[in-house]
Amino acid sequence: MQILTGLKPAVYRDNFGGFGVMELDIKEYGAIDDGVTVNTEVIQNCVDRCSKEGGIVQISGGVFVCGTIYLKSNVALRIDAGAVLLASPDIADYGEDTHYNRYRNESDMDRCWIYACDQENIHIFGEGMLNGNAEAFPNIGRKERPMMMRFLRCKNIYLSGLKLFDAAAWTTAFLDSSYIWVNNVEIRNEKRYNGDGLDFDGSSHIFVNGCSITGTDDNLCLQAGSKEYAVKDVHISNCEFSSLCAGIRIGLKSIGEIRNVVIENCTMKRVWREGIKIECTEGGTISEILVNNITMRDVSRPIFVLLNNRFEPEGLGSSLELKEMPEIGEMKHLFFTNIIAMDSKEMETPHTRFGKDLMGAPWFNGIRIDAEENHKIEDVTIQNLRYITVGGVKKQEIPAEYPKVLDRKHYPAQETAENYYPDWSRARYMDIRNVAGVYLENIVFQSIEEDEREPYYIEGCEVWKKEMMHISL
Repeated sequence: MQILTGLKPAVYRDNFGGFGVMELDIKEYGAIDDGVTVNTEVIQNCVDRCSKEGGIVQISGGVFVCGTIYLKSNVALRIDAGAVLLASPDIADYGEDTHYNRYRNESDMDRCWIYACDQENIHIFGEGMLNGNAEAFPNIGRKERPMMMRFLRCKNIYLSGLKLFDAAAWTTAFLDSSYIWVNNVEIRNEKRYNGDGLDFDGSSHIFVNGCSITGTDDNLCLQAGSKEYAVKDVHISNCEFSSLCAGIRIGLKSIGEIRNVVIENCTMKRVWREGIKIECTEGGTISEILVNNITMRDVSRPIFVLLNNRFEPEGLGSSLELKEMPEIGEMKHLFFTNIIAMDSKEMETPHTRFGKDLMGAPWFNGIRIDAEENHKIEDVTIQNLRYITVGGVKKQEIPAEYPKVLDRKHYPAQETAENYYPDWSRARYMDIRNVAGVYLENIVFQSIEEDEREPYYIEGCEVWKKEMMHISL
């Protein structure tokens, strides 16, 4: 391929990141928009050239294939309406120097497509599409699937207006980064396992607004993979979520601290596991979480909160940085207010992911807040909640005994309630155990069908207020 180098770039007259900038159209520098030709070198050359003074790399009018692109400081990637940046179908076109996936036993997702490390003032915007070409991966004889975007130790990251479709693994991973804005982005990640939307690990000062996310895994995650970088000052608003797994998950990966999180004015529909899922599992601290003004339609478990310890060195779901079973951490100051959660007849049917994993069912539903009895969650408020569940469960359909949460440092082999077990709910609506200070006000429950389970359990708790109503059929 001939790469043109003698063209004079257009000068972009606005200010961008404090710089007067140039604007480079990749077609003028040799990119071919046939959906087949690999344009990695052309696009990277434009990025590198813009990075010297600050600039915009423009993608318009066609389908452009490329492998890994390394973004630089003070560079914007603009994808215009009708343009598609398409991930190369060949895993060999993806660099091996793009950091790694931070979960154990998931090295197949180490590579990524759009990458930046130790950069600042990065914009990716426009009305066009980034398409991860999910169905091309894994290649025959290989296991690797590239994530769509990964940012490591970056500052001032802006994503806006884009369509991020068909990632081969996670859509985004923001790692140890700060001052992140994600506005009016549509994410569809429905073709492969690990179909996450927005994942933030060790990142702070996060602003997510006006996004629509659909996927096969967690739509939005806040994770703390180290004690060095706290997850803090997070603002999530005016978004819609739909998932085969969880809508919003906070924790699981929770070595460090997650605090000062506001989630408000969002809708969730057809979420087959949890709507809001909070798990302090790896010895860290999760605190000061406010969830307000949320509507949920057909969400199996509207609220799931768990304080425990977990380490699966040969399994999935443990931080790569975790070396042994941790002590149980801390969880406190959780507020859930103004929530409507309603089931339709759709929820009479068990739901699976890709026909294999049970995600939710009439007997696997409800609100669960749980902890080990010597490490209680502190200060939980649920206020102004209306929950209508499908019901219809008979007692003989579920086990008679419900396991406790055990400290795995002392009881490594015994059966314990944990993050993925039990896969049934002993209560029709709500099960709260081991909370030091629970405030329940203006809570109304109702089931569509007769259900033989107890409406709720509150055990091992210091109850500050309990104002609840169960409306019979």
